[in-house]
Amino acid sequence: MRRLIFNKKGGVGKTSIVCNLAAVSAMSGKKTLVIDLDPQANSSHYLLGDQACDLSVADFLNQSVGFFGTARGAEEFVFKTPFENLFIMPACDKLPEIEHKLESRYKIFALRKAMEALEEFYDEIYIDTPPALNFYTKSALIGADRVLIPFDCDAFSRHSLESVTAAINEICEDHNNDLVIEGVIVNQFQPRAKLPKQLVDELIEAGYPIIPVMLNSSVKMRESHQHAMPLPYFAPKHNLTRQFKALYDFIENP
Repeated sequence: MRRLIFNKKGGVGKTSIVCNLAAVSAMSGKKTLVIDLDPQANSSHYLLGDQACDLSVADFLNQSVGFFGTARGAEEFVFKTPFENLFIMPACDKLPEIEHKLESRYKIFALRKAMEALEEFYDEIYIDTPPALNFYTKSALIGADRVLIPFDCDAFSRHSLESVTAAINEICEDHNNDLVIEGVIVNQFQPRAKLPKQLVDELIEAGYPIIPVMLNSSVKMRESHQHAMPLPYFAPKHNLTRQFKALYDFIENP
């Protein structure tokens, strides 16, 4: 299963959702890979801490436009994290530098081919993308089986949701007929506040596929970032950890 978490709006919790769902997957015994396509490399830092990697997803994609030499397999660009069954193909700041070159050579299907090959080694693949509909995000949408849309309970996120779903549907129609929107993940939810519930009710009324498992706002998430340790490892008994496990169970067993 190749699963993408995507929103064009920044700050909605893409990286946190990617890494924590991947952690739950890994802890369930599945060999799980995270592909980090965001130049900020937040997923890479979250799962690897200060561990340096000599190769990245940028190096893998860059070799697809080379004219000489033998290309290395995608598996050679994957690194083991400190957590059992959890692996990552890290990002780096070279991604913006090579984006135009990849786009001009029409390498938008390179990632899909790579993920098809990587499925021989991994049970589940999670993809973190930039908060923009750029070459890397389109590549991920073309290569994914499923997409989840995070929503962080504010008016700006509400306004962007329509354009996000339209962009996904366009990619689906043009390049990936098998792509399925699994649902909208309500993130940073505050159950005692009036506005978040009102916004969620509006989305349900508008017909958006809201996943019933919502992720509460918690400082524990920031602490887990600081320690480079996803919540299932950092705070296994915390309520937010239980919510991530319930979310994982929901999408795995719809």
